[in-house]
Amino acid sequence: MTTSLFALFGLSLPGALARPERALCADALPSPGRRASRLARACRPAPGTRVPSLAVASLTLALGACSFGPNGNPPAMPQPAHYGALQQPAQTVTAQGTSQRFVAGAKPVPQWWKLYRSSALDALVDEGLRNSPDLGAADKRLAAAREQLKAQIGASMLPSIDAGAQASRQRGFGVPDFGPPTVVYNLFVGQLQAQYTFDIFGAARYANASLAAQVDSQAFQFDAARRALAANIVTGAIGAASLRAQIDVTERLVALANDDARDARRRYELGSASRSEALDAEQSAASLAASLPGLRAQSLATRHALAVLLGRTPDQAPDDLDLASLAVPEDVPVVVPSELLATRPDIQVADAALKAAAADVGVATAQLFPSLSLSASMGKGGFSWPTALSGAGALWSIGASLSQPIFHGGALLAQRRAAYETYDAAVLQYKQTVLSAFQNVANTLAALEQDGDALASADAASRASEGAFNDAAARVRLGAIPPRAARASEQQYRNAQLNAIRHAGARLSDTASLFQAMGSPAGVAQEAHATQR
Repeated sequence: MTTSLFALFGLSLPGALARPERALCADALPSPGRRASRLARACRPAPGTRVPSLAVASLTLALGACSFGPNGNPPAMPQPAHYGALQQPAQTVTAQGTSQRFVAGAKPVPQWWKLYRSSALDALVDEGLRNSPDLGAADKRLAAAREQLKAQIGASMLPSIDAGAQASRQRGFGVPDFGPPTVVYNLFVGQLQAQYTFDIFGAARYANASLAAQVDSQAFQFDAARRALAANIVTGAIGAASLRAQIDVTERLVALANDDARDARRRYELGSASRSEALDAEQSAASLAASLPGLRAQSLATRHALAVLLGRTPDQAPDDLDLASLAVPEDVPVVVPSELLATRPDIQVADAALKAAAADVGVATAQLFPSLSLSASMGKGGFSWPTALSGAGALWSIGASLSQPIFHGGALLAQRRAAYETYDAAVLQYKQTVLSAFQNVANTLAALEQDGDALASADAASRASEGAFNDAAARVRLGAIPPRAARASEQQYRNAQLNAIRHAGARLSDTASLFQAMGSPAGVAQEAHATQR
């Protein structure tokens, strides 16, 4: 088709268009050219058949929507048997009475935070999704992009009709050697003007397809922002609860250390302990107390960040949740890699960028071909109102314009090559996004598995040290050992408890990260946006 068209206008085919690996009539883009591409293949003449010029011209005009670029489909990606270097187990070890099962092939969970079975946590997430300024701004940007798409489609695919009116009084030169040298006259004109550019080669439709893909990208970005907000609220609430529990245990450790320091000081004054022993006890108590301000500052910073995520000011930060009130989700989904491509918003954003880049290639290619426009106007005009309103004042015009780029200093071909390079970059970026998504899932699965192992060990140590402390406390009550021996046993128990709290919080947070890494089921993003609006 391309060669015939250039021959029709007496031009030679540009070398950049003759590249067989980038044929202009490849498979059509999803939006502008699929039907015409099928028609083009059906009407392709047999090899060696001579096609008359008039037939070529007619076929060229009829098949103007033939695809001028790549089809925009994402490249094939490897489908690993499992995400990580090692296959994940069917479940984690049992820790604190709970073992988490990895459900292979399961679908993503839309409102996964409800699996923590905490009404307070559900209320925080709902409040954040409803009141977050960031999410509201993303929603408005998406709405604006959709309106811009409607505007561009209307402006490029439909005729434009404008009304104009003019009333003026002028003084101008008269006819030489006839009448006065200057004349004064009135002019009244009213017209309707219409113009339409035929999208013969799909430039407008490719541009619309590109913008539509960009709107899709913003829709996926909105879904990603919504999911990220929910995950940040959940992990923020878990972090605040974990820090609160750590502060409570650390305060008890500080109190025990202060008791040890006072006891050592009394024993030193009585001569039963050395000065060095008393000073060591005081140093240990002061060092432990110095860790509290950092924990408290971290806790306040986490609460302030959580308040902002909820759309509140920091002084309205929510109260800390009880870490023990958060249930550990027992079943966590592990989406198969082939389905992850359709559930992760970041991959969908990369896919939309790929489709937009493919459409931009079509736009750049279509700029090399002729452009046909029609214009018409009708109205009334005259040098007086009666004349302008009478039949003698009728005005009209109709015309067509055809333009064919001939020489633009190589700019059009360079733009087309640039569009192809951008498309190739989008293909590579899509591949990198998929690989990064696989890595994210693999790391999260590994972290969650190790969290279970670490928590099981820490919980066992906590329970053992708690039993030893209870025995020591009982022996103190019987007078078998001094109180400082029970304090030492309790210190060991509280340190083990502190370690278990950290690992319990990590398991809860990494579970949220895994739910986030699995993406959203198909259609949930659109429903979420409708609910948001």
